[in-house]
Amino acid sequence: MKRTATAIWNGTGKDGKGNLTTQSTTLNKTQYSYKSRFEEGTGTNPEELIAAAHAGCYTMALAFALQNAGITPDSLETTATITLDVSGSAPTITGSHLVLKARIPGISKEKFQEMAKGAETGCPVSRVLKAEITLDAALLP
Repeated sequence: MKRTATAIWNGTGKDGKGNLTTQSTTLNKTQYSYKSRFEEGTGTNPEELIAAAHAGCYTMALAFALQNAGITPDSLETTATITLDVSGSAPTITGSHLVLKARIPGISKEKFQEMAKGAETGCPVSRVLKAEITLDAALLP
């Protein structure tokens, strides 16, 4: 399975602007810019999208783990906070902090903590944040 997204950028880093489109077109020429990333401008930014991906992936991983254990949650709500450190020479994502609020009838605190941690390490997005990155670059005429 492969999924794609395309970014188009026009202009300089600070004064330019771009848009993002996903294969599903859930994002369809969605605006992003320096202001939406480093200030409070209109549009999205890569860190926000990573946070959404991590929260969604983790929550689904936990739902499947619970299902496999014969447990049905009433609700799972996860917030992911991505930290972007801009103090050095190159901005760096230094972490993703997950906060889970769950309603799961009949589960013990110990079992809940065990399954919550297992979903964190089993979530594909958790693993990709530690993955090798590859690049194919082409200069167009």
